[in-house]
Amino acid sequence: MTNRHAYALAAASHGWHVFPLTPNAKTPLRGFTAWEKHATTDHALIARCWGANPFNIGIACGPSRLVVVDLDRPKPGAVPPEPFDEPGVTDGADALALLCERAGQPLPFDTFTVRTRNGGTHLYFTAPTGSALGNTAGRLGWLIDTRANGGYVVGPGSHVSTPGETGEYEVTNAIAPAELPPWLAARLTDKPSVRVTNTAPGGDQVTRYAWRALHSETERLFSAGPGTRNNTLNQAAFALGQLIANGLLPRHLVESALQEAAETIGLPAHEAATTIRSGLTAGVRQPRRDAR
Repeated sequence: MTNRHAYALAAASHGWHVFPLTPNAKTPLRGFTAWEKHATTDHALIARCWGANPFNIGIACGPSRLVVVDLDRPKPGAVPPEPFDEPGVTDGADALALLCERAGQPLPFDTFTVRTRNGGTHLYFTAPTGSALGNTAGRLGWLIDTRANGGYVVGPGSHVSTPGETGEYEVTNAIAPAELPPWLAARLTDKPSVRVTNTAPGGDQVTRYAWRALHSETERLFSAGPGTRNNTLNQAAFALGQLIANGLLPRHLVESALQEAAETIGLPAHEAATTIRSGLTAGVRQPRRDAR
């Protein structure tokens, strides 16, 4: 039995639905575009799939009734924006701790936990009964994303290698997942509020419009069904490219947000990057005239 075979079986024993990811990568194996539908807990099927193959492990959050809070590490030179620009806040874990402090809530770290390949953290929670939580990017705060219905996470035991960044996904707290704290569920259900500084042409009103557009297009991509995702990504890139042309959003931020969302829903990284560049370039050539 291979090491990843054992990890895939362990995940299935928790009732978590798994599917194969490309070896050394975070994207679904070619042919698994409907990964949420094909994800399984069948031990015999898992044995045939992983028994002799070094596939990484994807865990489909929706069928597994999981909400995973992804606490990331910042890219070089990144600094926390308001309201997380406080002493001691250096990454997503610190941002979540600050969020808990301000909400008067206990830290939610006592749950099944995985260390990601770049030193980030995945906190696994059971989804609230009857909830329809989806994926979010930054809704809770700086470097805090969530994966639920329509999303997946790279499971423990996986190895990911990209230029300049290689590592394992390792379990650091093997207890059963806790229930998602109700106050976090409420914040994930509420429409996001956007706080920005007055840096874009036209003042705060235009800036808020642009940042809401970024959140809206990202979450629309999270909701796209199989067979429509690349087209939805292209449409999102075009729409946001029009705002970039007006100086309302920085291109690097849009590219990063769309790339992360695209990979989260299973689009191959190279394909997604090509689509994003094409859509942004087309949008920049046709600036939006009603950006206010």
